[in-house]
Amino acid sequence: MAYSGPFQPGDRVQLTDAKRRHFTITLEPGETFFTHKGGIAHDDIIGADEGTVVVSQTGGQYLCFRHLMVDHVLSMPRGAAVIYPKDSAQILVEGDIFPGARVLEAGAGSGALSMSLLRMIGEHGELISYEIREDHLEYAEKNVSEYLGGHPDNWDLRLGDLTQVGLKDLDGKPVDRVILDMLEPWECLDTVAEILVPGGVFMTYVATVPQLMKVMEGIREKKCFTEPRAWESLVREWKVEGLATRPEHRMNAHTAFLVWARRLADGVVAPRPQRRARK
Repeated sequence: MAYSGPFQPGDRVQLTDAKRRHFTITLEPGETFFTHKGGIAHDDIIGADEGTVVVSQTGGQYLCFRHLMVDHVLSMPRGAAVIYPKDSAQILVEGDIFPGARVLEAGAGSGALSMSLLRMIGEHGELISYEIREDHLEYAEKNVSEYLGGHPDNWDLRLGDLTQVGLKDLDGKPVDRVILDMLEPWECLDTVAEILVPGGVFMTYVATVPQLMKVMEGIREKKCFTEPRAWESLVREWKVEGLATRPEHRMNAHTAFLVWARRLADGVVAPRPQRRARK
């Protein structure tokens, strides 16, 4: 799919009507998309610029834009729940995912985070994705390949349990970043400590408070990471209409906690965090 320029055959296009309902089509010459307001000929869209309004057979108007990654993530088939954009964006920034990075993720799920990581590391980076369930692995493969137009050469998708993985399974080369999205990430801390380069960033995504407590304590007990940080992100849109400006009634509230730590050099013990004494 092209990222800019006039629409071309094969592009995924999002049609939006006056009620902000979205419909996604893949452009094919000679085809027609049928709506409750009549058909829309794909040929009326092919060759037009993004931001064009196409009119259906009975006069319905639809705004046309290419599918963005966020649109694909929220609409694609899934076997496991996806990491939502508000969290994946923070993983990319807080995790300092850079072009050329060697990144390992476990819990590939439906492939939502994999797409963001692949885009961020670029063609010179490497992404190694572990998934323990074969059905989830198939979803990840299909969703990522569909969006990127094929299986990327720098994406190593593996079926397996990360607790059974060691440095030897990575050709003896440590990774720059580790991102976990799984039920029991504390079970993988020995693996993370072995495969992560000193100074590398480790992040994990957990949904519940008991998971958060257990992984935080596990990181502290390993004594080879910095003091972990934990947070959640809440996103609330606003309705802006003159004097009626107000927050939307619905918001993207809790999805999961993000936990962040960095790998210490071998044999180093970090200074114990000091808390201000109570008066």
